[in-house]
Amino acid sequence: MELFIITFILIFLAFAGISIKIWGKKNGEFAGTCASQSPFLNKDNKPCGLCGKMPEESDCKNPVPLNN
Repeated sequence: MELFIITFILIFLAFAGISIKIWGKKNGEFAGTCASQSPFLNKDNKPCGLCGKMPEESDCKNPVPLNN
């Protein structure tokens, strides 16, 4: 039972931390959400599947924010 309570508290803290981060960010957006930004996810330098942005470009090409 003690392990269950500790696990529950840790999961609650993780969700609370993510919620606070979303609440504190402008429009609840995470920075750098294009997969093409991560060299671990995009080893072949392919464009982002959502907006078509290439890894060397700095701004997302998606004209409509995902939060709307």
